[in-house]
Amino acid sequence: MKLFVGTSRGLFIVKDGKSHRALDARAVREIVQVQGDLLVGTSEGLYLSPDRGETWEGPFLGDYAVWQIRGDSHGTLYAGTNPAELFKSADGGRSWRSIESFKEIVEREGWCIPLNPPIPSQARAIVIDSENDQQIWVGVEVGGILHTQNGGESWVVGCPGENPDLHMIFPHPREKGTLFASTGYGRLDGIAEMAEGNAGVFRSSDSGESWEYVWGGISPRYSRPMCIDQSPPFAITVGSAPTAFSSHKDQGGAGAMLFRSEDDGASWRSLCDPRHTPSHANFHGLAANPDDPGSVFVGTDNGELWFVGSDCQWSLLVDDLPTVLSIMPS
Repeated sequence: MKLFVGTSRGLFIVKDGKSHRALDARAVREIVQVQGDLLVGTSEGLYLSPDRGETWEGPFLGDYAVWQIRGDSHGTLYAGTNPAELFKSADGGRSWRSIESFKEIVEREGWCIPLNPPIPSQARAIVIDSENDQQIWVGVEVGGILHTQNGGESWVVGCPGENPDLHMIFPHPREKGTLFASTGYGRLDGIAEMAEGNAGVFRSSDSGESWEYVWGGISPRYSRPMCIDQSPPFAITVGSAPTAFSSHKDQGGAGAMLFRSEDDGASWRSLCDPRHTPSHANFHGLAANPDDPGSVFVGTDNGELWFVGSDCQWSLLVDDLPTVLSIMPS
């Protein structure tokens, strides 16, 4: 299997234990295949390849960092960015327009990431209803989840457990209206107490109208990368760490863990082997293996790429990459 791997210093192709750089760009956080084109979201905009990485067009949206790209059933594309905006494309990603109703809410609310000094919030998670293109959810870090049922004409703002620090949102592959969200400790007025309920994974069974905290008893709590198998039992895998800044450079390491649920978040088990309990390196890139349900690919902040089986067996694929931020199996 060939893997497209986004890193802090470009897009790499990994196959048979070897890697080579296919695109030189900063912070490749998103890799998707749409209608035969490869779209890559970076800190310097969006790049497009019609031939799976041989040649490139772009950058488009060059004034933005592109966090996520999703397409609806009619080929319309949406891109979430930093600063937090939602863009729409009707020509496969070569031209984009901002959805003003979304932008107006972000500006009116004054959302930001509470660092010192504060930095702009970012639209980093998009879900489009597979049966209704007009229904879209967008997660903003830090701000909340914006939900539209009319294609972006109007929006309702909500927060899982009053937590506005949204990282990833995924729909259940089979259960309509069921969503999962990973969250952190960020709040609009600072950082929340590092206590249970203030960061972790939430589940909604009613299209985001209400949310249940399903991360009870899990440590560390700060959850970021997430993926879901597309076949039964639809296993959810989540990477977590003590804080937003946990790193392999920390004294004692990042202290990160990888957890798996096979019952929609009702219970969790560690997917880590003894060497990674906890992991010295943090996890940022994570993707389900479509050829082997239950297994995942995970990338670390010290440049390692691993295959992890459902039996907690870890196999190192390469260890010479920059910080891994995203993974797309091909």
